[in-house]
This record gives sequence, C-alpha cells and structure tokens, in this order.
Amino acid sequence: MLPFKLSMDRIELDAWGAPEDIGATTIDGPIKVAGKLLFGTLETAVSGGLYSATKGKYRVVYAFHEHATLLDGDLAVTDETTGKTTVYGPGDSWIIAKGTAVVWDIRSDHVRKSYLAAMADL
Repeated sequence: MLPFKLSMDRIELDAWGAPEDIGATTIDGPIKVAGKLLFGTLETAVSGGLYSATKGKYRVVYAFHEHATLLDGDLAVTDETTGKTTVYGPGDSWIIAKGTAVVWDIRSDHVRKSYLAAMADL
C-alpha cells in the first residue's frame, strides 16, 4: 500500500526538466517539473507516483488515463475540448482521459500531486 496524505512528509523528487521533457509545451514559464515513480514502470500498463511543477502555464495532451490528487498548491486545469476550467487545491482529485488536451495553470509557487496512470485504451 502507498498512502498519500496531505499531512505526510514530502519526499524529494527527481528532476525531470522542463514541460517539454515530458511531452508538454510551456506557455508561460520557465517551469521545472519533477517526479518519482513509486509503482510500476513507464513500460507497464499501470504506474503511479508523485509529480510536481513550479509556477507557470503549460499545455499537454495526456498520453495515458490519469487519476490524481493534488497534495500541495493551487492549480487551474482547462479542458481544451470543452473550454471548462476547474480550480483545484490540496485534497482535490480529478480523472483525465488519455488523449485529452489540457492547459495547466499553476497559480502557486509549486504544485505536487499523487497520480495513477493507465496506458490501456478503454
């Protein structure tokens, strides 16, 4: 079991570079992203862990289905298909389907989320 609680100690994450290094496009930055894979691998059907990003805005088309919970920070996510923007704070969760184009607007100095990613088409 991997517990993720708002009150947990924040482990150090590995530097992953800029949004471009994870297949995204920076709109307003610079942004630094980091993460730690804690379950599965990038090649397995299901993986999960922690992810963080610094303040800024980037666009990404999800290469996997994701369920995530925001642990730290303030974030607005805009679904480009619908134009709907949802604002998230610590403890809030979302599900994003593979292939969905979204804009992340990180409004705090940084955000951190726990996530579970599934590669399989539904």
